[in-house]
Amino acid sequence: MSKNRIHDLIEEISKKAGISEVIINSTDNVYVEKDGELIRIDIKLSPEEIENFCQEVASYNRKEFSPKTPILDGNLADGSRVNFIHKDYTKSTHAITIRRYSPSIKNLDSSPNIFGLSEEWVRFLKIMVKARVNIIVSGGTGVGKTTFLNLLLQEIPSKERVITIEDTRELQFNLPNVVRLEARPSIGNQAGLMIRDLLKNTLRMRPDRIIVGEVRGGEVFDLLQAMNTGHEGSMTSVHSNSPGECLNRLENLFLLSGFDIPMRALRYQISSAVDYIIQIRRDKSGTRIVSQISEIAGMEGERILMQDVGVLKDGEFKFTGLVPSGVAKLHKAGLPKDFFVGA
Repeated sequence: MSKNRIHDLIEEISKKAGISEVIINSTDNVYVEKDGELIRIDIKLSPEEIENFCQEVASYNRKEFSPKTPILDGNLADGSRVNFIHKDYTKSTHAITIRRYSPSIKNLDSSPNIFGLSEEWVRFLKIMVKARVNIIVSGGTGVGKTTFLNLLLQEIPSKERVITIEDTRELQFNLPNVVRLEARPSIGNQAGLMIRDLLKNTLRMRPDRIIVGEVRGGEVFDLLQAMNTGHEGSMTSVHSNSPGECLNRLENLFLLSGFDIPMRALRYQISSAVDYIIQIRRDKSGTRIVSQISEIAGMEGERILMQDVGVLKDGEFKFTGLVPSGVAKLHKAGLPKDFFVGA
């Protein structure tokens, strides 16, 4: 990509800690997000710079950005995520949002108190991955779902075959036996494949684990089926503000798949597929933290049973006193028998 002042801006802020987002609303209305706070910066761009930047990024991602395809989701070369919406819908210039990829968080051991967790809870997360439980990372916009999912993926044993599916490539992890699939819509005469198409094909690719960056539609049906039929240790993320809301969202997304089944049968599919929901949010200072780890513990009548294993209380992530019903699987993977005694 050729340089213009937008590239210069991105390069400059990459040297500064705490900046997670760059937002260009118009030529002279530019913000960065630093430690959860939006700060306006003094810069005036030209419409040509914005247009050229958008077209360069579209070309890099092998996508089209035009009045015919007015929304673009893609990546920069450093892995940062970009979203453009065409000026036809803003009444000024193209609106640009750049979610920076942070290479500083490489694994769960990379920094103390990562996501507000003590060493004991970091160990618990590692055991969860090793035990091949099915995990959903839940959280709102910009709270770190993808970053956290990346951290969990780093703990997958290298001998396993992993297939990832995303609509915009954000997952960053190193394993030898990986196929990374990226959904693309149909453009002109060029055929496309969406997440659900890729997920169905993934089942024929002999995966040990299936990782879907985020479920947003009917593909949740296929993922739950995969989780229920031998692909243990699979993971995804869901946009929701609590574990309870996450379950409701899964139900609604399941219905989008087009299957008309009784609610009890739907909830049974969810309860038998999902083992844990990990809730991510920001605290009052803007720091990204784990606020709940909840276990899905089966069904009671038509209701999914869920219990919190760990919760954030008084600024510290603590054990609730409720030992997971599936604790034997965790013990088999190496969790100490007395883990919950001292947690």
